[in-house]
Amino acid sequence: MIGYFILLHRFPEQFKRMFNAIYAPGNSYVIHVDKGSGPEFAADIAAFLKPFQGVAIIESKKALWGGYSLVDAELRGMKQLLKMNRSWTHYINLSGQDFPLKSQAYIRAFLRANPRRQYIRALDQRAARPDTMNRVSHMFVEALGRMFRTRLPRAFLKDATPYIGTQWKAVTRSFCHFAVHHPSAERFKTFYRRSFIPDEAFFQTLMMNSRAQGEVMNDDLRTIDWVPDGDIKLRPRTFVTADALRLTLSPDLFARKFDAEEDAVIFDLLEAHLKTPAANIYAAETTVKPQDRTLEPA
Repeated sequence: MIGYFILLHRFPEQFKRMFNAIYAPGNSYVIHVDKGSGPEFAADIAAFLKPFQGVAIIESKKALWGGYSLVDAELRGMKQLLKMNRSWTHYINLSGQDFPLKSQAYIRAFLRANPRRQYIRALDQRAARPDTMNRVSHMFVEALGRMFRTRLPRAFLKDATPYIGTQWKAVTRSFCHFAVHHPSAERFKTFYRRSFIPDEAFFQTLMMNSRAQGEVMNDDLRTIDWVPDGDIKLRPRTFVTADALRLTLSPDLFARKFDAEEDAVIFDLLEAHLKTPAANIYAAETTVKPQDRTLEPA
């Protein structure tokens, strides 16, 4: 079984289509609705989710891009999932603008076949992304709805290596328990609470500097088309109908991102795809991706 955590802040109707596509009895689902989305939005989502079993909505807080609030929401989501159900073995996080490329039967079979693998993109930050070291080399604070870098330089955590990737992951229950409850995780939480864009680095760094977490795969199981976007450098391109063939042939489990206001037909095509044998029958030999590789902890 799977424990899902979903960050949601807009596009309620699109979220409902996505949720219907990933819902399966036996799974557990925790939703965080951004407090900035407003009470009417939150009430709409709560009313929609009420008939579903195994679903919880955690306390809404304002999620600030670039801030620790995103990591905090995810840790709270993990904690709630751990409390509400003991049967799920793997954790997957999503946003409201994601969509599955495989059925829940396929995803469950895939995870059963890879029980100890951690699917998360992780690169040695100093070696692969030295341009991002300024995210951790100074202390940052959240104020007035923005992130500010202070003039206070700081060294990285002693006897640890910084890692970086994306915020998306499919990891084991044991890692979630470690991240939420283990005392050795606390120094990482304290450090990254004052960093910039920690949701792309905290979990990677915690995992890669911790032993006995299974095989760490440099893969988040998502099809994402990264394109340049000014100061952010890269952003996920919005998929449209013209991308349907690529998405239906992808070995990945999910894709992002989508915008129903820009193209709603793509959802019809993917919903139809989820009923096909290709999206329902897992065969290990057909799902190996050339970039997959096991990473060694620091």
